[in-house]
Amino acid sequence: MADKKPGIDEALIRNLANILNETDLTEIEVEQDDLRIRVSRAGTTQYVQAPMMAAPQQMAAPSAAAVSAGPVVAARNPDNVVSAPMVGTVYMASAPGARAFIEVGAMVKEGQTLLIIEAMKTMNQIPAPKSGKVTEILIEDGRPVEYGEALVIIE
Repeated sequence: MADKKPGIDEALIRNLANILNETDLTEIEVEQDDLRIRVSRAGTTQYVQAPMMAAPQQMAAPSAAAVSAGPVVAARNPDNVVSAPMVGTVYMASAPGARAFIEVGAMVKEGQTLLIIEAMKTMNQIPAPKSGKVTEILIEDGRPVEYGEALVIIE
């Protein structure tokens, strides 16, 4: 009877785990025919919200980055923060090796492209919501971003 059941595809599980690491997701689930596989990380974002200073040092790198971004942005005027309007991968230039759209210290005009977020194979230009000076870039090229995540500070 054991011969009739298909074995668990370890390669699929490894691929799903790699997707979690590459995208900073905490959980992924796939279902195909009668097979359902869910892979999740140990830590969850509820620990990220803790106001303790020692907590980021004890967590894995993705969680520590999320924790360090929170207090930094909270200390700023929210009108100056440009947040991600969607989940995706951020690109600072129009093509690999091309000059970045912005850099710290640059003056930008309202509507000017700050960066691109790739979501579902679509490149979405993210415009400046106001004119001003770019005082900080809070994200790295090629990294995944979450909805509402702080990207750039324009003062």
